[in-house]
Amino acid sequence: MAKYIAQIIVLGGQIIGKAFSRALKQEIAASQEAAKRAGGGQKGQSRAAANLRTGMTLEEAQEILNVNKLDPEEVKKNYEHLFSVNDKAKGGSFYIQSKVFRAKERIDQELKEAKPPEGEKTDTGTGQQQKQ
Repeated sequence: MAKYIAQIIVLGGQIIGKAFSRALKQEIAASQEAAKRAGGGQKGQSRAAANLRTGMTLEEAQEILNVNKLDPEEVKKNYEHLFSVNDKAKGGSFYIQSKVFRAKERIDQELKEAKPPEGEKTDTGTGQQQKQ
């Protein structure tokens, strides 16, 4: 009788160990995929910070606004359409309207980060040198 109980315990431990191992491998793979999508390094950190600030990823924002690439005109057109269609006064959903707004906010943030600052000028080396 004790032999059967010991076998059941060992078998149960093996099953739990395999399940834990499989779950750990899936988590590592998902983590690596997320890091690859984020770009890693400084770019990945800024994208992760933007995801936390707005509460959604860039991919989710693109799906909500139904855009494939970050084209400001297409984003604005889809945003205005979806925002007006989901107006509560027209029988729309405030929840969906807020999701549309947050998606536009997230994409605008990504576009702002991708655009170089306008105030910066590059030095071409043709200016006057300072006297020493």
